Amino acid sequence: MRLLITGGCGFVGTNLALECLRRGERLCIVDNLYREGSAANLAWLREHGSFAFYQADVRDAGTLAEIVETYKPEVIFHLAGQVAMTTSVRDPRLDFETNVVGTFNLLEAVRQHAAGAAVVYSSSNKVYGDLEHIRYEETATRYVAPEYPQGFDETLPLSFHSPYGCSKGAADQYMLDYARMYRLKTVVFRHSTIFGERQFATEDQGWIGWFVRQGLERARGAREPFTICGNGKQVRDVLFATDLVRCYYTAVEHIEEARGEAFNIGGGAENSLSLLELFAFVEKELGVRMEYRQLPPRASDQKVFIANNGKAGRVFGWQPALEKETGVRNMIRWMSGHE
Repeated sequence: MRLLITGGCGFVGTNLALECLRRGERLCIVDNLYREGSAANLAWLREHGSFAFYQADVRDAGTLAEIVETYKPEVIFHLAGQVAMTTSVRDPRLDFETNVVGTFNLLEAVRQHAAGAAVVYSSSNKVYGDLEHIRYEETATRYVAPEYPQGFDETLPLSFHSPYGCSKGAADQYMLDYARMYRLKTVVFRHSTIFGERQFATEDQGWIGWFVRQGLERARGAREPFTICGNGKQVRDVLFATDLVRCYYTAVEHIEEARGEAFNIGGGAENSLSLLELFAFVEKELGVRMEYRQLPPRASDQKVFIANNGKAGRVFGWQPALEKETGVRNMIRWMSGHE
């Protein structure tokens, strides 16, 4: 099988690429090496097998089309994108050109040169907006959406808020429409929080890794409080990278059932965490105090997003397997050796 991964040196891309190499498939990676840690991930992947690599940007339509035409992939994981909300607010043009134009460029390249390929797109829960129309209750450690005990499914109305929400939402809809109009085998995954090994988290993106880092720094003697946005009761469901990899490959194995569909993908209600609950767990694991200063909430931040994975289970038989506690322990262990 010939597999192409855009953004293949990012966190998710690296984990998917490693699985491809383990399976002995032919692999091509496209990445502009823009993000922190991507060059290190490329070097690490090269220690695990051989593959074609193009340092290219998905905004370059000609180069992307040439790669697809030359390589003729049977499966494409489209992960390349601008992924930080704060960056999208600061530079909405970069956000638009990367997420919308880059995705359009890929779809056109596939339509013209590899129309039979399965294409799985990494979308976002931000396509549902800030969810302020939902009724919430506030407990000591988290917000709760009582009408959605198992999380939000795909019937939730789309509502593109923020430049990031608009760009990911537009790309999401282009993916689905190319399945309708051109019969491409596209699948959209609207992700909640993904975390795991090879994730070089920053303050803007990758909150599990970022706050695990704060805990590790305190274990080494740091005392300066870190900052959080909001009161720490905002909730996400968390999914470890190994479960995500299994999700992508399982969807490809059932592409005829999954094509043209969007799926909410996350850890589910049983694997949800608020910031405060994560801090309590890290304190217990590392024997530290997670002291922080509170800043105003980020614009358009959702109080709660928990993915209801029921549709993915029904259509292609996937459910998360790794418990959140094990995942966070794995993250602590990995980051302890990479800080």
